[in-house]
Amino acid sequence: MGVLACERKNCENIMCRRFSAAFGYICDDCFEELVGLGVKVDVAGFMGSEPLLDSGPAKAYFDELFTRTDD
Repeated sequence: MGVLACERKNCENIMCRRFSAAFGYICDDCFEELVGLGVKVDVAGFMGSEPLLDSGPAKAYFDELFTRTDD
């Protein structure tokens, strides 16, 4: 089994579990960003765009603010 790399432009995530015959593999981070944009988004345009660069610090902040209860 090969590496299942996210096929969004300049995304470096690997081991992606979601696949579309039309668009290829997508990582969980990009998928969540896509979902947040809503159903009217141009998926081809999204896959051709670069992932948000500032999502790391924001995720860390909100992860601390809203702690998981299932851990």
